Order: sequence, then structure tokens, then C-alpha cells
Amino acid sequence: MEAIRKQATKLREQVARQQQAVLKQFGAGGYGGSDNVITDEAELHQHQRLERLYISTRAGKHFQRDMVRGVEGYIVTGSKQVEIGTKLSEDSRKYGSENTCTSGNTLSKAALNYGRARAQMEKERGNLLKALGTQVAEPLRAMVMGAPLEDARHLAQRYDRMRQEAEAQAIEVSKRQVKVREIPGNPELAMKLEIAEAKLHDLKSNMAILGKEAAAAMAAVESQQQRLTLQRLIAMVEAERTYHQRVLQILDQLESEMISERQRIEAAPSPSVESPMPRPPAYEEANGVYASQTNNGSTDGMGYFLGEVMYPYQAESDVELTLSVGDYVVIRKVTNNGWAEGECKGKAGWFPFGYIERRDRVLASKVAVVV
Repeated sequence: MEAIRKQATKLREQVARQQQAVLKQFGAGGYGGSDNVITDEAELHQHQRLERLYISTRAGKHFQRDMVRGVEGYIVTGSKQVEIGTKLSEDSRKYGSENTCTSGNTLSKAALNYGRARAQMEKERGNLLKALGTQVAEPLRAMVMGAPLEDARHLAQRYDRMRQEAEAQAIEVSKRQVKVREIPGNPELAMKLEIAEAKLHDLKSNMAILGKEAAAAMAAVESQQQRLTLQRLIAMVEAERTYHQRVLQILDQLESEMISERQRIEAAPSPSVESPMPRPPAYEEANGVYASQTNNGSTDGMGYFLGEVMYPYQAESDVELTLSVGDYVVIRKVTNNGWAEGECKGKAGWFPFGYIERRDRVLASKVAVVV
């Protein structure tokens, strides 16, 4: 359509130039002067300007429409991603809270942390989709469908039709001028020529006024179109930039937590095959009072203190105590051969002293779990 329109414009301009050349051949009188020619420089400039404005605003409208379609498609697919990510977050948190692994709770903690981070990321994605809808798609859609652009285009189309009518009238005037010259002194031909020239004059006057109005309206629409589209494009970039920055912060924190946990697991002491750790002392419970005895019949009197479990330990006998990473233990005795005796979550027993770290300050909620 664009190529056809340009070709039609060129043909009209060629016809107008041919009309001007024919009129100049007849020299004097009436419409023959350059002031009466439809394709004078001012009118041609006005026409070319309107043509450029029409093409520019049409391309801008198509770009706005493409942006709206792209954002709407992104919102649809993004909403589906939010749904999938939210389900993954719920599944991760469910596993983390319900895990019954006997060798430790490291994976449970990681699943809980991931579920929390995933929920935060999906919330940020939802905020991004909302911003794209309200700050980008809706304003652009309103301008694409808005009245200012359509009104300006209607003015330009009215001007184009009036211009074609004026060109046809100019041809009619030139024909009647030829007849007047061929049959001089004929009052009827002279009167018809005068009427045709008056009509052409009115058409040119109206066309000039309408052309100025159409050009002003189209220029205003073009300026608004360019400004608004740029603003919405910047808003889209800012929204996406904010989203990715916040997601990066969430992922950095999650990675730091997981790497720390992995390093702690990898650093866990492993039993030595060449020099196995001696078995824990005998352990008896009598009248609710616990008594422990080391291999040589003595114990280390360090007093009671709290310790945090750094590595998981699975009890291998009834006198030993199973530990999970993160648990807190009340240590009551420590032997000289690396064993400690304490209580955790209502159970008492022996465990390797190297699997815990002493804690001087502990949250009240953690202490409540110990007993």
C-alpha cells in the first residue's frame, strides 16, 4: 500500500507539472499566471510535509501496537511462569518442613531456603507484570485507539481529496481557456470560464486552510506519539531492570546460604579407620538421675553448658544420642577420650564432642527446644 501511495503521489505531481506547462503556453489572462497554478511551491511543500507526517505517524502507531502485543504476550507467559514457580516454592517448603531424614536436616534447610527465595522471586515477577500492564500496555493502547490520531488522519485525508478536486478543476479551467481563445467574443464561454475560475479559487483557498490545519494536527500527534512511546519504552526498561536487580539480590543471598551449608557438610569429621574412636562409657539411668563413667572411671568436670550441633551423628547403641545439624544440646559431661554426654529434645546419651560447638548465647526459642 505504501508503494502504491507513493506512486500515485508522483503521478499527480507529474500531471500537475504538465498542467502548469500547458497553461504557460497560453500566456496572458485569467488562470494562466503562476499564482493560479495548483502546484505552486507553497502548496507542494505543504503536500509533501503532510505526506511525511502521515507516514511517520502511521509507523509510530504500528510500533505502539507491536509493543502492546509484545507486552500482552509477555504478561500471559509470565503469569504462567509465576504459577509454576509458586507451585515449586510450595513443594520445596513442604519437603523442608515435613522431611524425616535420619542423617540430618541439611537438605531440609536448603529446601526451605529455596522455597522462600522462589516465593520472593515470583512475587517480584508479579510486580513486573503488573508494572508492564499499567505503565506500558495501557497508555500505548489508549493512544493507538485515541481520537487525536484519527482526527488528524481524517483532516489529512480530506485535504488529499480536496487537492485532487482542485487538480481536476484546474484542468477544467485550462480547457475552457482554450475554448475562449478558439472562439473569442462568445459570452457563454466567457461566463463558464469565469465560474470555473471562481470555483478553482475557492478550492485553493479552502485547501490552503485545511492543509494548515491538517499539518498542525498531524505534527502535534507525531510529537505526542514520539514522546509518549519513548516514555513507555523507558518505563519498561526500568521495570525490568528493577526486577532483575531484586532477583539477583535474592539469588545471591540464597547461594551464600547454600554454599555455607555445603562447606560445613564437607568439613564434617570422618571416622578414622586406622585409629577408631573408642566406644562411649557405660551409661545408666537411676531414679531420674543420670550417671556416666569414663573408661578410667573419671570424668571431666567442665560444668553444664550449651552446644550447637555442627555435624549430624547417628547413634549406634542405646547409650548414644542421635544429633541433627542445628540442634542444641545441654552438655553435662565430657570425657578425656572425645565423648560428651548431654540431653537434647528430652533424650540423653553420649555423642562425639567434636560434633558440637559451644555457645554462650542462644535464643530463648532455641533453648525451649532443647528440653
